Amino acid sequence: MFGIYLKRELGRRKKAALVIALGLALGIALVITVNSVSAGMTQAQDKVLKSLYGLGTDMTVTKARSAPTDNSSGRPNFEFDAKSNDSDETQSSDRVMTQGGQALKAALVAKVAKQDGVANAVGAITLNVTKVDGSFTQGKAQSTTGNSQSQGQGGPGGGSGGNSTAAPQVQGGGASFDVNSYSVAGVDVTDQTLGPLAGMEITSGKTFTAAQTNAKVAVLSKSYAKENKYKVGKTLKISGTKYTIIGIATASSSESTTDVYLPLKQAQTLGDSKNKVTTIYVKATDSKQIDTVKSTIQKNISGTTVTTSADLADTVSGSLSTASNLATSVGKWLSIAVLAAAFLVAALLTSSAVSRRVREFGTLKALGWPSRRVTRQVVGESMVNGLLGGALGIGLGLAAAYAVTAISPKLTAQLGNTGGGGGMGGGPGGGGPGQQSTQNTMEIALSAPVSLTTIALAVGLAVTGGLIAGAMGGWRASRMRPADALRSVS
Repeated sequence: MFGIYLKRELGRRKKAALVIALGLALGIALVITVNSVSAGMTQAQDKVLKSLYGLGTDMTVTKARSAPTDNSSGRPNFEFDAKSNDSDETQSSDRVMTQGGQALKAALVAKVAKQDGVANAVGAITLNVTKVDGSFTQGKAQSTTGNSQSQGQGGPGGGSGGNSTAAPQVQGGGASFDVNSYSVAGVDVTDQTLGPLAGMEITSGKTFTAAQTNAKVAVLSKSYAKENKYKVGKTLKISGTKYTIIGIATASSSESTTDVYLPLKQAQTLGDSKNKVTTIYVKATDSKQIDTVKSTIQKNISGTTVTTSADLADTVSGSLSTASNLATSVGKWLSIAVLAAAFLVAALLTSSAVSRRVREFGTLKALGWPSRRVTRQVVGESMVNGLLGGALGIGLGLAAAYAVTAISPKLTAQLGNTGGGGGMGGGPGGGGPGQQSTQNTMEIALSAPVSLTTIALAVGLAVTGGLIAGAMGGWRASRMRPADALRSVS
């Protein structure tokens, strides 16, 4: 009886039911869209962070760079010879500097690995190579001869006129130099599961082997190799040392921030940092205990800075950060406001519909229907309207999320990496003291994944909306008396 009456009443009031369902659908669709976009923002941020410190890394250990000594400014110096001959000879000079913080003793890697809660620790060194090459062009001295007349009081023998030779003038000459800067990461080839190379995928050639701990081989990022026209098998020369390119790597998550990868010992030799590392990459045994592990390392190994991915996430800026803030703050409150309005409108429309059915409910009560049965009938109708609104809202929300993913708007992410060692390390841009901090900038395509949790939330909101509307309408219907029906007839 309940189902038959429910079906008949909904069929008679299709327009009213559709209006209530659409109101709920819009609110639910907005919640799904905001949640999916927020999830996409989180994924995009994870891509940015993983590209900097590699997959599987929970935290890094670095040391703040100390101030330069009196006889060292911390800046690279370049010296070139002035050629005395007429030929223009190309000159080149490389300056290699460690970046990302003060170097740590390599022995600290094993010490960090022994700390409670640490599953694995790997050391790496990050270098910045500045290459300057070009040539000087000698100027040529040319003399000019002409008539000159003495004026005023001349020297002894000065006459009124005559020929004289002017001082020679240097014409032409100059210098033309090209400056190229790129980043180099020294990786532990015996354990590549952590560190700068962990998030890279070899797309051409091969990666390092465990036996190449001190081999003169290199792996290049795809973007750097393409820009400089390097291929597998070619030679890369850094500060006079030739390295054979054995592989080309592409970042599996986002844009690479390192250009060249070398075995750790070779990079240490190149940077004049024997048995030193600039960053220790750490993986915790339990991802839920990262803060505890961080405190343990800081307590037992003094003078170091431990940075987790959560710490680094706070430094992400650019349009990604702006959009994320909008989605989590403005979007959240907008969703709440729209949902509250949708629930209120559904409740008012249901209550108004009940007011127009005074004769119907009064007659049913006169026939013997108790108040609870009338209330159940109204709540049932509202629940159907709510579930219909939920289905429409889920459809609209999925369509909006699909549209965002299909369009894939590009967002920029910037992560400051100063020379103080406060960043995660491993990315280019950490300069020496006195230098301005630089930023790693990359583009991320935004997606809007919809999880089962979001769908479950939408269903819960639909049921809640139906219950709220049904409760108000049912309360209104339960207060009606049979006399109300007779009064409406008269």
